[in-house]
Amino acid sequence: MIRWRAGSVESVGRRWRGAVELEVRLDRRTPDDPASVRALAYPAIVGEPHEGDRVLLNATALALGLGTGGYALVVALPDRLPPDPSGPGHIVKSRYTPLQTVTLAADEEDSPFRSSLERADDLGGMPVVLADLHSALPAILAGVTATRPGTRVAYVMTDGGALPAWFSRTLSELTELPGHLAGIVTAGQAYGGDLEAVNVHSALLAARYALDAELTIVAQGPGNLGTGTIWGYSGVAVGEAVNAVATLGGRPVGSLRISDADPRDRHRGVSHHSLTAYARVALVPADLPVPAPLAAGLASELAPLQGKHRLVEVDCAGLDEALRASPVKLSTMGRGLDADYAYFLAAAAAGRHAAALL
Repeated sequence: MIRWRAGSVESVGRRWRGAVELEVRLDRRTPDDPASVRALAYPAIVGEPHEGDRVLLNATALALGLGTGGYALVVALPDRLPPDPSGPGHIVKSRYTPLQTVTLAADEEDSPFRSSLERADDLGGMPVVLADLHSALPAILAGVTATRPGTRVAYVMTDGGALPAWFSRTLSELTELPGHLAGIVTAGQAYGGDLEAVNVHSALLAARYALDAELTIVAQGPGNLGTGTIWGYSGVAVGEAVNAVATLGGRPVGSLRISDADPRDRHRGVSHHSLTAYARVALVPADLPVPAPLAAGLASELAPLQGKHRLVEVDCAGLDEALRASPVKLSTMGRGLDADYAYFLAAAAAGRHAAALL
């Protein structure tokens, strides 16, 4: 199940929030092994790597050629283990795996936010934008900022993709830029956010009351899991998140996954991921913004959603400029803004509509 490799750190490369890139010379186990590989370490988990360190690697994703997982991952620095952790927290994530880690949940007893979250039970109408893919995040933010500058936005990262928030360079860059994200809450098995939560419900409450968010975006981390079937994809959780937002008295806003460039028929136009999640998994109504320039061409595809949800045509004036001014790179499935314009425009339209609700 795991392709294990060992080697030595040749060089230490780029760093971003919670992660460091390495070049590792392998102890080759097979003739097909390369002489060296690109690897990623999370210092909070394995300690700080240095040139010459021996490393134990999980090279599975690298061998499979996964786009978002194109690294060997450092499992341990066996000759220089990090110090034992100290401090509060007893919420275990990546549970019962060799790398299970203990975190402090925002609402547990030792948290400074315990008093404000202990009885929290309502989002007070806070708009929550729900997206299938992590790549929608900066485009949604662009739509929010273009419509209501200064809006305090939190991000809830679910556990359908990458579990460590540190894997995302997008998050690292956004959190370094003042005014773009009030903070990150990692929910479920995901970890590494500014705050930790047991599930999406408690994560939403933490965003509202611990981060004082006016608006929250919910999406999985980088890396979408799917089998090409109706139900076998991690984005089905979008529909479940609609239910969570409504249960807590929030205003769910669905960022539809729309593409004019995806080579797969099931994702052209309105993706089957959106159709399944909103038409069959979501049990309560959500606002589903549709960019006005695309609405007429998508009318027949959106018809199955019409009865249950509120389809809202969104004026896109100024959104092109907002997307092109994004402080972080826009990319989905390797395609940039102009290569899959409809995708990013739909995400920005969702951000605009959510901001207009405030």
